[in-house]
Amino acid sequence: MAPASKAERKAVLDAGAWMFNVVTSVGIIMVNKALMATHGFSFATTLTGLHFATTTLMTFVMKWLGHIQPSYLPLPELVKFVFFANLSIVGMNVSLMWNSVGFYQIAKLCIIPVLCILEILFDKVRYSRNTKLSIVLVLVGVAVCTVTDVSVNSKGLLAAVIAVWSTALQQHYVHHLQKKYSLGSFNLLGHTAPAQAASLLILGPFVDFWLTNRRVDTFNYTTIVTFFIVLSCTIAVGTNLSQFICIGRFTAVSFQVLGHMKTILVLTLGFLLFGKEGLNFHVVLGMILAVIGMIWYGNASSKPGGKERQVYSVPSEKTQKSSQSELDQKV
Repeated sequence: MAPASKAERKAVLDAGAWMFNVVTSVGIIMVNKALMATHGFSFATTLTGLHFATTTLMTFVMKWLGHIQPSYLPLPELVKFVFFANLSIVGMNVSLMWNSVGFYQIAKLCIIPVLCILEILFDKVRYSRNTKLSIVLVLVGVAVCTVTDVSVNSKGLLAAVIAVWSTALQQHYVHHLQKKYSLGSFNLLGHTAPAQAASLLILGPFVDFWLTNRRVDTFNYTTIVTFFIVLSCTIAVGTNLSQFICIGRFTAVSFQVLGHMKTILVLTLGFLLFGKEGLNFHVVLGMILAVIGMIWYGNASSKPGGKERQVYSVPSEKTQKSSQSELDQKV
């Protein structure tokens, strides 16, 4: 009874963490779309800096209340993480600016195979045939939904490569740091959010001026714009926290695969809230394929051998029990 109860409790917590991430991620996309498309606030990098500044305030409050215990993260590890994370943010923005929307979406889909390569190389993860096929089906489905015209140039390709690899490295690094230093989601945010906030708020205005040829300090901050900025920052606290929670509970690959459910939800909400002119057969077909692929991935990766971390070292007598447990553990 106890093992079943423990498994059920884990399943409930996993589902709760995932729903938390979906709700906050879709919510912030909708708010930012209104902020940028409707009200013209196109300073994405600076806005992200404000997101992390708000998240930093949340971590300070949680520490003051005693909900975040003291923890340790070496400075070189923090610097590497912030470098990858900020490069990912800037890279994605530049990729969107220099590429067509179609190629930008193709590049985002490439994050999953890159993460698979990182897990195979560094975590010794092995994927079953069904798990690999389910990932391919998700990628095909999302591509059919989102990719329209695909045009690419040399500088756009370079920006996309940097964006994809930095994003994959950042998400893989989240899982690595949490496991290596036994850091909870709040603890890791407590270390990384202040550094990201400071760096992005310093660099953000210059990057945004380069991208948009507009200065963030001269923008007309009306009451409605300020309201949407505050709302975006508030939701971002949940988005940042839920990302760390989900990557910690699952893996970066699972986070990306299931994350495309958010793409489907954003498309659906976009059709419902902003008009149905983009809803056609190939979009509906892509949604169906992607959802089938996600269900298949969840089923295939949860089966024995579906996705496992391999341990090749021979365990000593002292660590034989724990090593064998790690060998049998499903990722």
